[in-house]
Amino acid sequence: MKIAEIFYSIQGEGSLLGVPSVFVRTSGCNLRCKWCDTPYTSWQPEGEERSIESIVDEVHSYGASHVVVTGGEPMIAPQIVELTERLTQHITIETAGTVDAGVRCDLISISPKLANSTPEGRFAAQHERLRFQPDILRRLISRYAYQLKFVIADPADLEEVRTIVQELGAEKDRVILMPEGIDRDVLANRGAWLAEICKQEGYRFSPRLHIELWGNRRGI
Repeated sequence: MKIAEIFYSIQGEGSLLGVPSVFVRTSGCNLRCKWCDTPYTSWQPEGEERSIESIVDEVHSYGASHVVVTGGEPMIAPQIVELTERLTQHITIETAGTVDAGVRCDLISISPKLANSTPEGRFAAQHERLRFQPDILRRLISRYAYQLKFVIADPADLEEVRTIVQELGAEKDRVILMPEGIDRDVLANRGAWLAEICKQEGYRFSPRLHIELWGNRRGI
């Protein structure tokens, strides 16, 4: 399995915000979000081929009770099912929800990509065709404990969020809105108006705690 990085940090987003966790970041993605904050796993995938045993051993070495398998898109990674079955910790899978794999996980953190993610250029058509897969999303939320995490760049994005939530029949308290950005000032500005939207709509708000603490740095 191609792994971009493994590191021990705290969960910076979503319902498990602040929980110490080991992050296993797979390399490779079927989407090309224009604002992707991990281009080294999608636009220019990098990493090393690792055996499942070596990954599991490194994860266990930290002694943490939570593991986050992320990417890129971990659901397209070869041996992803075997990896999740070998890990004994609480597992969160972070996915765009475009692929269904029979992983073991305790929380599936799905981030459906909105129209604000579509890039210009040669990847635009592929990204737009793949970014929203309602049938796959319905299967995932019916099978796992889930959260739906949306990246919001503009208040106008909320109309698309409402449509998706209604189409999927998702529970509002499992919908999390997060400001788009990799700069503290941008996140603070967007977070201020997004928090007000969450109050009005009944959705949950999530900061990007790791960026607030350490900036947009790898391996933290």
